[in-house]
Amino acid sequence: QKGKSYLTDVTDEEIKYLMDSGKFSPTIHFLEITDVDAVILCVPTPLRDHAYPDLSYIQTAARAIAPFLKHGKLVVLESSTFPGTTEEVMLPILSTNGLIVGIDYYLSYSPERIDPGNKSFTLGQIPKVVSGVTAACLDKVKQVYGQIFDSLVPVTSPRAAEMTKLLENSQRFINISFINEITMICTQMGIDVWEVIEAANTKPYGFTAYYPGPGIGGHCIPVDPLYLEWKAKQYDLSAKFIQLAKVINDQMPGYIVERIGKHLPNQQKMHESSILLIGITYKKDVNDVRESTPVMIFEKLLDMEAKVEFHDPFIPALTIKDRQYTSVSLTPKKLQTYHCVVILTDHTGLPYDIIVENAPLVFDSRNSIKKSYPHVIRL
Repeated sequence: QKGKSYLTDVTDEEIKYLMDSGKFSPTIHFLEITDVDAVILCVPTPLRDHAYPDLSYIQTAARAIAPFLKHGKLVVLESSTFPGTTEEVMLPILSTNGLIVGIDYYLSYSPERIDPGNKSFTLGQIPKVVSGVTAACLDKVKQVYGQIFDSLVPVTSPRAAEMTKLLENSQRFINISFINEITMICTQMGIDVWEVIEAANTKPYGFTAYYPGPGIGGHCIPVDPLYLEWKAKQYDLSAKFIQLAKVINDQMPGYIVERIGKHLPNQQKMHESSILLIGITYKKDVNDVRESTPVMIFEKLLDMEAKVEFHDPFIPALTIKDRQYTSVSLTPKKLQTYHCVVILTDHTGLPYDIIVENAPLVFDSRNSIKKSYPHVIRL
């Protein structure tokens, strides 16, 4: 309401323009749903203990809007979730007031596909998967989303649409975990994994390049596959690829810390070391630290009593273990004071030249520094 954006992909100026034009009006009052034609739910779907899906946000949102449904209103769920959520969880809640889906109101599922920080694809350019509980529901969501998206991809049911999103994210989770495992193997064999990937990528068919890193973070890729694994268990099935990918991903923060320790100069102990982490968000060019593996690495280094600081242009301050840390400036003099500088998130515009010229030792987990230097160690 103050015209300030908390998203890196949306500027304050864009928020102000939309609010001044009357096209955007943030509110906390559900009564205002009465005056709109479509309600789109984009709420978190995190995990509870033991990697159980937490649908409480979806259920709470559905209960909040149910009293304000009226004839002809469209409700679309966009949150990533397991197949069956729309029809087994949303539908019973919305129908408690006697409204009939497909006649009195319309219920659809359409997974969000936004890639935060990616400027190559605007919202409207990304094909939009859509589904409906009934044929009339599908027609209604196509009518609404057809005004926004260049291409719609209708599927036969909400379950198919829900599975589509889980397939997309599970594939990425598995493949990145696989290349991280290959990286660990290559390191032990004395082979440059980055060289291997680039050589393999010259094959014009049958190979897709995935790149290693400090581990997969964020609120989607490491979480959504576990929704699918949980649902598979309801059918007495075991999602073994997902299980193994999680094991490998969980190992990565510890592996990174181990690699850092091995390369500290003069067999220096971790508790005697001063370390700078560059990039603390879960991916480049965003201000999001949810499930961030750089944060996990930060915590592990603190557990080993290292002196740790960080620099991140998107995160001015961060609280870890009840202590607040402030992003430090990357000056030549400051860089020279660390025993090791670790690149964890390769934000656009970071001064890599200054880092290389001044840091005594650099551990580059993202292959951000393309040239070879004796004091730069690549993952």
